[in-house]
Amino acid sequence: MKLDSNIAAVVTGGASGLGAATARRLASNGVRVALFDFNAETGEALARELGGVFCKVDVTSEEQVKVGFEKARAAHGQERILVNCAGTGNGIKTASRDKETGKPKHFPLPDFEKIIQINLIGTFRCIAHSAAGMLSLEALEDGERGAIVNTASVAAQDGQMGQAAYAASKAGVVGLTLPVARDLMGEGIRVNTILPGIFATPLLMALPDNVLKSLGESVPFPKRLGQPDEYAHLVETMVTNGYFNGECVRLDGAIRMPPR
Repeated sequence: MKLDSNIAAVVTGGASGLGAATARRLASNGVRVALFDFNAETGEALARELGGVFCKVDVTSEEQVKVGFEKARAAHGQERILVNCAGTGNGIKTASRDKETGKPKHFPLPDFEKIIQINLIGTFRCIAHSAAGMLSLEALEDGERGAIVNTASVAAQDGQMGQAAYAASKAGVVGLTLPVARDLMGEGIRVNTILPGIFATPLLMALPDNVLKSLGESVPFPKRLGQPDEYAHLVETMVTNGYFNGECVRLDGAIRMPPR
């Protein structure tokens, strides 16, 4: 798929971090970009910068996702590109002892379900809505109608202590990639997933400098944090390379996460 002003895209979690970097890279190629996020102040500012449109969307809400796609399409037309970056995590052991009382306790199930709802079900919800819209498009010269890129995590394969919910949600995104690509193969819609390692996102950059230094040095090579535009570059490759389909690719400097 050639990136130009004839192409519209939706980027979830597009107000910051990996999503914002992706939106910037797509817009630099002339793509008309819509940002889905719940942070209206940051999202609207970036949309103005890129000449795009901001849609306040919580991906756990069927109604908000539906309205978000309607708003994006009213502004830019039907998207041919969807990039799912919306996600979150937590750190809770499956079972542990209370630090004050010593009594056993288990992972609160509502906290587990929240991560699954955002990272896995939210991703699939946006895929389903976007793909249905892409079916209305005329195929391009090579028969392609659209391209979808999802964000998992290296935790999908080597989750650390306390990451049961996060790792399960991201493993679910990995697991749906090939079946969804197969569901959509007859319609010319490609589906791929990126598994990022340790990236310099706003959430991570809030950590103390010594922690950031240690994290960077833990990467085999290059010994640093990944830059969001490096993620965005891989998104661009997955979208523009028409033979890239049904793949889950680690982007991590060869790191393999230790137990803790």
